[in-house]
Amino acid sequence: MMRAMILQELGMPLRLRALPVPEPGDGEVLLRVAAAGVNFADLLIMEGRYQERPALPFSPGMEVCGTVEAVGPGVSTPAVGTRVAAFSSHGGMAELACFPAGQCIAVPDGMSSAEAAGFLVAYGTSHLGLVRRARLKSGESLLVLGAAGGIGRTAVEVGAILGARVIACASSEAKLKVASEAGAHELVNTSTDDIRAATLRLGGADVVFDPVGGDQFKAAMRASNPEARLMPVGFASGEAPQIPANILLVKNLTVVGFYWGGYMRFNRAAIADSARALLELHGRRRLRPHICRQLRLEEANAAFELLRSRTATGKVIVAVGES
Repeated sequence: MMRAMILQELGMPLRLRALPVPEPGDGEVLLRVAAAGVNFADLLIMEGRYQERPALPFSPGMEVCGTVEAVGPGVSTPAVGTRVAAFSSHGGMAELACFPAGQCIAVPDGMSSAEAAGFLVAYGTSHLGLVRRARLKSGESLLVLGAAGGIGRTAVEVGAILGARVIACASSEAKLKVASEAGAHELVNTSTDDIRAATLRLGGADVVFDPVGGDQFKAAMRASNPEARLMPVGFASGEAPQIPANILLVKNLTVVGFYWGGYMRFNRAAIADSARALLELHGRRRLRPHICRQLRLEEANAAFELLRSRTATGKVIVAVGES
């Protein structure tokens, strides 16, 4: 038997349960989970408001770090005993969990399990999105909304490494300090400043990275320079904005759709190439993952509440087993 945090009804708290150890199916590996990352998308899945809708009951947790305990039919790599970071729609808040072998990436010795558990989704979204979809160039101005959050902070860090001038938006001075430490060049306090006016004073935005949506997206669009690229990656505000085509037309703007998890289905090579580049940057200490809180498995509800209340900066991690 193993312990797992289980969602039995949408919108309700998770419950700690003792369950049988699962068997890996075709193309799967069984992981002994050391740590699980907490993502805003997990909250949406738990409320039935995400594109992925697992059948109830299920354990949430879309990204983990763990050690391969067993492999299913057709799996040659990763081998038993390999420490990997893995991604799927759910399953990570459990001591043992099955993940697709093709969605596992070996973790280098120099990376902790807590760092690896919160690495793939956040850094992968920022890197693949900014490089492949937004085509951010050195010297351009990058406006990052929600810049102290789990994904927003990594966009600041990756954008600065790519040579952009990063304008970071966040709702408090404490959050702006996190963004500044990640490499932001300019700071906008969304509680006291007008995003549009402040960004225009700084020369406007060539690329917008937006995990927030709602009114902030609308303000960023109006602060964009001609031929800017706007990339929504999430809607933490709860509102997916309706984009006025007349503004796109007049300013020659491009809105770029991007869903990192979708590449697992149609272009895993792009994910793998991005992950290799990110791990190389981490090995050179160019990337510095920021973990704001680490809680125990039985405290998973509190971990998700940190995201729901928007009090977290960087990543929240649930420690499941031994690192």
